[in-house]
Amino acid sequence: MSAASIVWLRNDLRLADNPAVVAAIHRGGPIIPLFVWAPEEESPWAPGAAARWWLHQSLLQLDADLRERGSRLIIRRGPSLAALRAVVREVGATAVFWSRRYEPRVIARDSAIKAALRADGLAVDTFNAALLIEPWALRTKAGNPFQVFAPFWKACLAAPEPSLPVPAPSALVAPRHWPATGTITELELESKIDWAAGMRAAWNPGERGAAVRLKRFLDDGLARYRDERDRPDRIGSSRLSPYLRFGELSPRQIWHAVQARAAIDRKAGISGSAEVYLREIGWREFAYHLLFHFPHTTDAPLRGEFAHFPCADDSASLRAWQRGRTGYPIVDAGMRELWTTGWMHNRVRMIAASFLVKDLLLPWQAGARWFWNTLVDADLANNTLGWQWTAGCGADAAPYFRIFNPITQGGKFDPRGDYVRQWVPELQRLPNGFVHEPWAAPPSLLQRAAVRLGLDYPLPIIEHATARQRALAAFATMKGQRAAG
Repeated sequence: MSAASIVWLRNDLRLADNPAVVAAIHRGGPIIPLFVWAPEEESPWAPGAAARWWLHQSLLQLDADLRERGSRLIIRRGPSLAALRAVVREVGATAVFWSRRYEPRVIARDSAIKAALRADGLAVDTFNAALLIEPWALRTKAGNPFQVFAPFWKACLAAPEPSLPVPAPSALVAPRHWPATGTITELELESKIDWAAGMRAAWNPGERGAAVRLKRFLDDGLARYRDERDRPDRIGSSRLSPYLRFGELSPRQIWHAVQARAAIDRKAGISGSAEVYLREIGWREFAYHLLFHFPHTTDAPLRGEFAHFPCADDSASLRAWQRGRTGYPIVDAGMRELWTTGWMHNRVRMIAASFLVKDLLLPWQAGARWFWNTLVDADLANNTLGWQWTAGCGADAAPYFRIFNPITQGGKFDPRGDYVRQWVPELQRLPNGFVHEPWAAPPSLLQRAAVRLGLDYPLPIIEHATARQRALAAFATMKGQRAAG
């Protein structure tokens, strides 16, 4: 029998369409699936609380899937290189395979590990399991990284079709003697205080949960996606982002499944939304392209002049935003959905982010940090792109004067107020015309609806029109400082 191979699993917690697993199978011999918990090696962007909760569930599911195939998941704590070398010694492994990651700290860490293991005489290979196209594979005609989405996406569509996904193996060769392993519980990924009931109710982490979620979207959501993706009061989006973030589903699987479903819909005369949805997968690719080429953007603006933007220092307003107590119902609904379920509808993410950085003039980094800790789909590339886009300081960013009005945005995308009523139950009895601006309701109506503004539900912490003018003045100040400099 050939010597053992280690498959170092990280953000690719699946067996289907996992090229590291495929490589180990093709090599022959026993396969040792290994997960190493080393959050200190990813600091300051180690997984947040919500992501750690998801990771715990996903590892349990992966271990169960492996055991059905005669294998198991070996759990170790970092440092990663020391853990890998220890398992190599224990099983006599001669090869290590893993899927690439693209976060700045992780790239440096992985490069050092690859060099060290090869110096030890091991065969080491890494693979793309997370993207349709590697970040370095596309360039502008001038040879530079893309900074505008439209030409980037055009280049993606001109590239060869993504390869077909590989099905999960039915069995994996086990070693005669398994190496020692810790338990998933010993990693202490879950909080000792059980605050995750809402996430348990909303999600089914793991590869099987990803397959169920994808099928549900293809059957019930894809045809309506173009029209309903911006409606938080409806399940109009795929909600696949956490499965992509942990690699329980690959973008290749999504790409080909959506294309296949679109072909069926076209034959049935259904006008689908495949191109619109795949474009959103393209934005994810763009986020990774930017993170790879501009790694400083996790903490600093891509557009350097925004380093001088006159942000406010207001911990009370930040706390009100975090807890969904701003007095603007669509913002508060989103922030409460986030706190309860670990997820927020993308349209509402934009509204809530705009309110933080433009109405409150708080730094986008504060919002990025909060999302990082509370989102189950917290992804460094997407989180960075989203916040810099909203703040106007990143690639292909929204113009700074585009300041979302939370009242009109709420009325447009949650016209009946169903989303607000779900997450801000204090306002359940208000009629549609006032649910997005309860302070405008007559006192008699507020009394009948049992709403006491300032007591049951807060008054707005800032007046939007005034905040908008303040934000534009701050932007003008920044531009003046740049011109003077």
